[in-house]
Amino acid sequence: MKTLLLSTAAALAFTGGAMAASHEGGAVKIGVILGFTGPIESLTPNMAAAAELAMTEINEAGGVLDGMMLEPVRADSTCIDSAAATAAAERLITSDGVVAIMGADCSGVTGAILANAAVPNGIPMISPSATSPGLSTAEDNGLFFRTSPSDARQGEVLAAILADKGITEVAVTYTNNDYGKGLSDAFISSFEANGGTVTISAPHEDGKADYSAEVASLASGGGEVLAVLGYADQGGKGVIQASLDTGAFDTFMMGDGMFADSLMADLGADMAGSFGAVPWSQGEGAEAFTSVTEAAGINGDTSFTRESYDAAALLALAMQAGGEATPAAIAANILNVANAPGEPILPGELAKALQILKDGGEIDYVGATNVELIGPGEAAGTYREYTVEDADYSTVQFR
Repeated sequence: MKTLLLSTAAALAFTGGAMAASHEGGAVKIGVILGFTGPIESLTPNMAAAAELAMTEINEAGGVLDGMMLEPVRADSTCIDSAAATAAAERLITSDGVVAIMGADCSGVTGAILANAAVPNGIPMISPSATSPGLSTAEDNGLFFRTSPSDARQGEVLAAILADKGITEVAVTYTNNDYGKGLSDAFISSFEANGGTVTISAPHEDGKADYSAEVASLASGGGEVLAVLGYADQGGKGVIQASLDTGAFDTFMMGDGMFADSLMADLGADMAGSFGAVPWSQGEGAEAFTSVTEAAGINGDTSFTRESYDAAALLALAMQAGGEATPAAIAANILNVANAPGEPILPGELAKALQILKDGGEIDYVGATNVELIGPGEAAGTYREYTVEDADYSTVQFR
C-alpha cells in the first residue's frame, strides 16, 4: 500500500527549504489543518486544542533536538471544499514553512491535500479523523498516516451492532462525499453479508435548509431504523430533524460523523433509543489523556481529540527519533515510534519519550488511543458503541 521513499528529487530539495524556513528563531512549524468552518466546526476547536497540547508538552520538556520549539500553524480545511483546503495547505507549506501536517480532518479534503500539496512537496501528514477506505490505497509515497481506523472497520462494527439488536431492515442516508460514500459502501456490504436488507440507500447534500423531500423518499422504502452516515452540524442533523418532524423515523443508527454534543443539545431529547459508534479508546492511555486535558482546561471527551493529540505527538517524536526536524526524517520514523518494540509511552509522558530517544533507546507510543499503526500507516483502532439516553450518549461497550 505504501512506500517509504520520497518520489522525486524535487521533493527532497523542498525538504531542505522547508526545514530552513521553519527553523528560524529555533521554531519548528507544524500545520494544524482542520475544518474550523463547515459541517464539523463544533468538533474541530477541541481537536486543535488537543493537538496543540501535545506540542506544548514537548516544548515544556525542552523541545525537540536540543531545544527546538514546536510552533503550530492553523489553517481551515473547510471539511468540504477541496480547492480551498488544498490552497490552505499550500500556504502552510510554501509560506509558513511547516515540516509536517496534523490533519486534515474530512476524507475528501484530506485526499486532495495529500495528492496536490503534501506528496508534491514531500510533507508527511497524520490525519486524526479522515476515515475513508479509499485513503488506504492512495498514492502517498509513504507520507500519509492516520490515528483513526478506516471506515472499512466502522462498517463492520455498525453491522454487528444491528445484528446484536436483531434489526434486519434499515434505510440508509449518507453525506454525498468521499467519507459518506465510503462508509455507506462498507456498512451495506457488511450488513448484507450478515443477512440484512437495505430498503433504500440515498445520498443527501449538506447545507440545505429543508430535508423533508429526502426523508419522504427514505420513508417510502421503510425500515426499522434510519442509518444516518453524515455530519452532526449539517445534513445528517437536518435529516434527523425532518424525520422527527414528520414522524417518518424515530430511531436512528449513526456513524462517527454524527457524534457531537451539539446534536444532543438540539435534538437528543427526541432521540431516545438511537445508537451508533465512534472511534474511542479505553484503558490506561485514555485515562492519562483525560487527566492531562482536564489539567489543561480542554474538553478531551469529544470526537477525535484523542486521535489529534496522538497525531501531533507522533510527528514530534518522529523528529527526535530521526535526528532532524525535516519532512523526510519525520516520515521515515513515524512507524518506528508508534509501534513496538520500545518503552510504552502514555499521554503526559512525552518528556520521558524524548529523553529515551535522545539516549538512543526505543519507544512504543501507546498514547490516548492505544496507537498501533498497521498497513503501514493505518490505525487498528477500537469503537465505542453508545445509545442515546436522557439527551446524552451512554456507553454500551467497546468493540
